[in-house]
Amino acid sequence: MTTASSQTLSEDDLQEIQEALDIPLSGSADLFTAADFCGTLVSVMVECGDKYYRLALCGRLSHALTVLRQRCVDAMPDWVVSQLTVETVPLSTLPESWQDTDLLLDYAQALTLTLSGGTLLAKNGQDLAGLLHDVVYFLVDELKSPRFEKA
Repeated sequence: MTTASSQTLSEDDLQEIQEALDIPLSGSADLFTAADFCGTLVSVMVECGDKYYRLALCGRLSHALTVLRQRCVDAMPDWVVSQLTVETVPLSTLPESWQDTDLLLDYAQALTLTLSGGTLLAKNGQDLAGLLHDVVYFLVDELKSPRFEKA
C-alpha cells in the first residue's frame, strides 16, 4: 500500500506551517480561542502535502480538540454568554443532527486520529483532510453562533 508521500514545500508554505505549529494553546484557553485555533490548524493541514508536517498538525489539532471539548463542558464565562446573546436567535443553517457539538467533536477527533495513523493512500488522506476541514468549520460556526436571547 502506498502512503501519502512528502512533496517539496515552498518557503511560504513552510513558514505558514511552522507559524501554525508555533501558536501556543494553553489548557485554559477560552472557547473562542480554542475554536479559532482548531480552524487555523485544519486550514493549514488541508493545504499541506507533506506527511510529516501533516502528522505534526494532526497532533496539535488533536490537543486543540481536547481543549475545545473541555471548554464546551465548562460553564461559560459571562463575557462568552454576552457574545452569544442576541435579540432573536437566528435559525441554524445546519441540519439538526449537525448542531450537536459533542458529535462534531467526536467526528473531528476520529478523523484526526485516522489521518495521523499514516496508513492511508495519498488521495484518501487528502479527501479525509478536506472532510475534517469541513467538520471543524461546521463545529466552529456552531460554537460561535448566537444561542441565547436577551431577556
